Amino acid sequence: MTDATDRYEQDLIAQGARRVVGVDEVGRGPLAGPVVAAAVLFDPARLPAGLADSKRLTAKRREALAEVLLAEAEVGIGAASVEEIDEINILRASHLAMMRAVDALSAPPCHLLIDGNLVPRECKHPATPLVKGDALSVSIAAASIVAKSHRDRLMRDLAQHFPGYGWETNAGYPSKSHRLALQNLGVTPHHRKSFAPVHKILWQA
Repeated sequence: MTDATDRYEQDLIAQGARRVVGVDEVGRGPLAGPVVAAAVLFDPARLPAGLADSKRLTAKRREALAEVLLAEAEVGIGAASVEEIDEINILRASHLAMMRAVDALSAPPCHLLIDGNLVPRECKHPATPLVKGDALSVSIAAASIVAKSHRDRLMRDLAQHFPGYGWETNAGYPSKSHRLALQNLGVTPHHRKSFAPVHKILWQA
């Protein structure tokens, strides 16, 4: 698979959209921790090499690219809490995080490229959803890298306060060791109580 390209961004720029922003979120699948999104606007002349879907990159490469992106691009980061996930569901919470990331930019976008098949209902800007956008668009790929790097760091920090669940390596995803720790150590305030494996343990308690 080739790296993402700036074809979508250039098409929109050619149509007059000066600020084309890629948006992506990470953390829909974990049993614990927030969902995090990033919005990224590039100077088209300063694209870092090797941008790709964050899931295809090694942790070391992802961290290095995230540092470059935070220095070279305009970046907004947003999150939705575990409480919000449980209250409004993970899809709506991920959309909320996306719009918070866009709102964190220094100025409004002209057009958003959003990973997925839906435009969040809260979106106030022209937007195009792109299925598997993190493999197609450099801006969305960049957003996925920044969001995953940021969320992984958050989960490593939480792991210091709640040892035993392996969040420093599993980032809250339902690995075998994480599920076992849930059974043995119980549910923390950072677990998503609406998610079936967590809800089941609470129901048994």
